[in-house]
Amino acid sequence: MTSIFERLLTSCVSGAFLLMLSAGVADADDMPCMKDCAAPSNQAKTDTLPTADKVVQKKVVQDKPIAAKADPAAATVNIYSHTTAGHLNPAVTGALARVYVPNRSSNSVSVIDPATMKEVDRFKVGSKPQHIIPSWDLKTLWVANNASRTNNGSVTPIDPLTGKPGKAIKVADPYNMYFMPDGSSAIVVDEALKELDLRDPQTMKLKSVIKTPTCHGINHADFAADNSYAIFTCEYGKGGLAKIDLVNGKVLGNLMLSKMGMPQDIRLSPDGKVFYVADMMNDGVFLIDGASFTEIGFIPTGIGTHGFVVSRDGTKLYVSNRGSRKMESGHPNGPGSVTVIDFATRKVVAQWPIPGGGSPDMGNVSADGRQLWLSGRFDSEVYCFDTTTGAVVKIPVGVEPHGLTVWPQPGRYSEGHTGNMR
Repeated sequence: MTSIFERLLTSCVSGAFLLMLSAGVADADDMPCMKDCAAPSNQAKTDTLPTADKVVQKKVVQDKPIAAKADPAAATVNIYSHTTAGHLNPAVTGALARVYVPNRSSNSVSVIDPATMKEVDRFKVGSKPQHIIPSWDLKTLWVANNASRTNNGSVTPIDPLTGKPGKAIKVADPYNMYFMPDGSSAIVVDEALKELDLRDPQTMKLKSVIKTPTCHGINHADFAADNSYAIFTCEYGKGGLAKIDLVNGKVLGNLMLSKMGMPQDIRLSPDGKVFYVADMMNDGVFLIDGASFTEIGFIPTGIGTHGFVVSRDGTKLYVSNRGSRKMESGHPNGPGSVTVIDFATRKVVAQWPIPGGGSPDMGNVSADGRQLWLSGRFDSEVYCFDTTTGAVVKIPVGVEPHGLTVWPQPGRYSEGHTGNMR
């Protein structure tokens, strides 16, 4: 008799095979400052920038940010209409079908072949890799090595055609990274320094800085439907949100949530009206009206609510519950789970516990939407969920895996993070 595991493995592998085919087709963290929040005091921020014949120290300057351009297509009813199955951009033609996993405490990246469900490569990167971010133009995968409380931060480029890393570029405190909607700048999220660095998206040369002094532990974001603003989560302090004017490069306001907590990931609803905010201490999701910047609801999900992934058809939100409210040093085999929320009703429609326990964190879905891939933060493993049944396969990786990405992904361009596509 065929076992449950064999049926699941067949499902994941068959889905992975379709992913491999599609890759070749173009159809035109407990207490604040126990993690990465403490920057060295009274120390000027500098970047070591390579030149043709020497290395120079360049001081940070604060000049006018590059203006964001509103995207007319974003005003349509479904902001995820270009990220459904079959909408692969020609830019990803030839990209290897792979899952890239940053192992924060191993200073490495694990590469998984979804066809075999095995790790096929592992290479060293910079100190404390946090997320793997697809570039706006979909041609590079950036590893954000934020180097936890030191000045050794960097970003490592990966070529998705070969799956191999390039030479790291020194960047101060890159906890996460997003991109201006027109692709003009990378937005490096300086969690410890409480600012957003706008950099050249290829060279990472600093262009300007948006200070966010009241957003302690700034880390995750999503963009308005018209791309005029973004809302960032503020993980530390009392927790909260910051609304950023992307056109003028300034903070529009801050919002404290009704219950003090630790906001994590954030995603926008398909109709562009409501931002969903994961809160690790409150074990659920806050609902925020983007236009009025007010809290309008809360959905309980599970212990340690942490990350979001939008389903391939754009109708559901997968919510990872890490099974622990600890930012670091959580216990393995905890009561981790995935909650499925229906966007239309804002109701929970499924709950997927991890057999034997686990700690699901960040990730993405496969190009065909049949697989949900999440890192297991405290278990040194990665999870492949069948999005029809919720059954899961576990794959061993390095220590403390964090923001993995699945590549390639459908979409016109990447907003950043682990593959937030539009």
